[in-house]
Amino acid sequence: MTANAPTKYVPLVCYYTYSMPKLTLSVDPGVAARAKRYAKGRGTSVSRMVESYLTLVTRPAAREEKTPILDSLAGILKKADIGEYHKHLSKKHR
Repeated sequence: MTANAPTKYVPLVCYYTYSMPKLTLSVDPGVAARAKRYAKGRGTSVSRMVESYLTLVTRPAAREEKTPILDSLAGILKKADIGEYHKHLSKKHR
């Protein structure tokens, strides 16, 4: 290289691969075609979409903290008469 030659940079791309189990799904052909178009339009794959969905639905439910108002209401209807409530609803929605 000479002193005046421009510096050339070469991009380095690393891919981390790991073995993932395969999952075979049976879906309607129309659904599969729409899913492929949808994924392509968003720059992802159907596999990644399914993985994201399954991650969401299998995630353990987060324990939500009770608010003071919710705490004050907890158990308030334990002795409520369900029959009276049904009568109230039927009158209300006539």
